[in-house]
Amino acid sequence: MIIRRYVVILAAALVIATAGLMLYRHSALWWHENSEKSEPGPRRFLPERAKATRHLYFSDADNRFLTAEHRTLGLSDTVAQRATDIMEALMEGPRDSLSPTIPAGTKVLALYVTQAGMAYVDFNRAITENHPGGTFSELLTIFSIVNTLALNIPEIEAVKILIEGREAKTLAGHIDIRRPFRPNMVIIK
Repeated sequence: MIIRRYVVILAAALVIATAGLMLYRHSALWWHENSEKSEPGPRRFLPERAKATRHLYFSDADNRFLTAEHRTLGLSDTVAQRATDIMEALMEGPRDSLSPTIPAGTKVLALYVTQAGMAYVDFNRAITENHPGGTFSELLTIFSIVNTLALNIPEIEAVKILIEGREAKTLAGHIDIRRPFRPNMVIIK
């Protein structure tokens, strides 16, 4: 009877120790994968992130149309993170002869995508304060954002622009941005 009790206790201790070891290894691996390192070079134990070609829409040389510039970007796990990565690339500006459409100093404060396909992009005030103004310039900025997101990410059907967490009337006094926008193919050349 006593031996049986010791065997049961020993078996339970072995199960608990094994579960603890597995939990420790899993949490250590998670921490290692999700912590930033200051060491140079790639992390050899993780697979390389998949990449995809994206079409970023910038103004043409005459500032009359949007033209796509092709970029290869990492393919993030979530729709919101893919959208954020694409917006960061758009805000960096073009690499070729095209003109930027997002004013200097603009940052994305938050980006959300609903199940219904609505993307909410919250910018800092630089998008309005540094905007050059003019009706057509505002159109290029708006549809640069909308087309870049909606034409690259199938889960996004429309885009709502916010400024510092609030709805704004316009970017620079001309185009009403209180409603969401769908892609505009007419403005693309």
